[in-house]
Amino acid sequence: MSSHRLFRFPKPEWMNSANTRTFGVYAAGALFSLGFFFFVDAATFSRSARNGSDVHVNFVDWVPGICSALGMLVINSIDKSRLSADSFSYSGNGVAWKARLVLFLGFALMAGGLAGSVTVMVLKYVVPEYPFPTLWFGVANVVANALIMLSSVVLWVAQNMEDDYTYNLAL
Repeated sequence: MSSHRLFRFPKPEWMNSANTRTFGVYAAGALFSLGFFFFVDAATFSRSARNGSDVHVNFVDWVPGICSALGMLVINSIDKSRLSADSFSYSGNGVAWKARLVLFLGFALMAGGLAGSVTVMVLKYVVPEYPFPTLWFGVANVVANALIMLSSVVLWVAQNMEDDYTYNLAL
């Protein structure tokens, strides 16, 4: 067993295949689209004639989803190899801490989006005690942000898996 492993147990062999990476990318896309489907469904239902209340989805409800989507873009723009690349080979000094800072900001955007969606749900839908068809607007917002967060993590792990088809050019 190599000495640079964090855990005692070896990594499973199925994680080294190109098919696993492809499945992870497709699964992340499915989670992302499912999350936005839930929210867009709630937004369109809120403006339809079948909505029996005066409460509608407006810009305040969209802000957490925008934060989560921006966080997903920021997180998946970071290459995993940059997190431990403290050398002059990448374009200067201190690349690792810059990459870690950007990764932290991406996760902070996503966590802020999820916390914002819970806050909007509680303040806008739970406290006034709206019934469930109207409460669904807030629940869909939380579900959408949770699925976007999960899809971002799945995509980052899937994109940064090492397999037999990648070449390590470090000397």
